[in-house]
Amino acid sequence: MAQLKITLVHSAAHRLPKQRKIVEALGLGRINSSVIRPDNAATRGAIFKVAHLVDVEQIKD
Repeated sequence: MAQLKITLVHSAAHRLPKQRKIVEALGLGRINSSVIRPDNAATRGAIFKVAHLVDVEQIKD
């Protein structure tokens, strides 16, 4: 299964509370922090909600 590398490129401060919670739930804290998550529907949905704040790369196994 492919995985996604998600990097926070814009701050979540001064954003809607729901967007801040999604960024925190993804495991992102500071700008330029990255996490690797499985490529599934739940992760894709969370990324869709904060697409303007993150950069996504696909990592193949």
